Amino acid sequence: MTVPEPTPPPEPIRIMLVDDQALLRVGFRMVLEAEDDFSVVAEAADGVEAIALATSARPQVILMDVRMPGLDGIEATRQIMAAHPDTRIIILTTFDFDEYAFGGLRAGASGFLLKSSEPRELISAIRTVVSGEASVSPRVTRRLLDLFGTQLPQADAENGCAAQALAQLTERETEVFLAIAEGLSNPELAERFFLSESTVKTHVGRILHKLGLRDRVQAVILAYERGLVGQ
Repeated sequence: MTVPEPTPPPEPIRIMLVDDQALLRVGFRMVLEAEDDFSVVAEAADGVEAIALATSARPQVILMDVRMPGLDGIEATRQIMAAHPDTRIIILTTFDFDEYAFGGLRAGASGFLLKSSEPRELISAIRTVVSGEASVSPRVTRRLLDLFGTQLPQADAENGCAAQALAQLTERETEVFLAIAEGLSNPELAERFFLSESTVKTHVGRILHKLGLRDRVQAVILAYERGLVGQ
């Protein structure tokens, strides 16, 4: 009888820390490396160093501070996402509703996290973005838009292709897209449109695919920028 080869363990999630405060990086590293499936592969103290290390270390997830000397975390996020669109970036911020947090989302981050968050929240956020979801809800994104959207320059060319693709949505997909932009969760979408949650997930997946968007946060921002929801 042939004994099957044991299945090798999955590769750990590769994480990079970006913060100009060395003590904060040490603290994050201690929390993350206590997890068997996490590996901190690089640390950077500013945006320029982060961009270089994103290419050489190829992290899957980057924890990105925004207020750093020289190149800030928002511009670093924008450049890293342009070069490495599969990378997931979580913005580190001091305040919940912070224009820097929203600026990071618009630059391509998958979420934001308070620096004072509990370790379990940090760990959960990393696993969430690796799974392909955003670690901030559409409702929170809408709140950020309400607070800071008019203070920030509107994107044009970067979402041009997605804007043209809006015409390819079916009538029902357009309805769901606009409801996502209002901040509705999947259960709320199911209730509004008298659908099962599995059907809602199918609609959301098709919408994101057609529009070339990574997650629901980007959908909310696109709808705002195209004037499809109230500003």
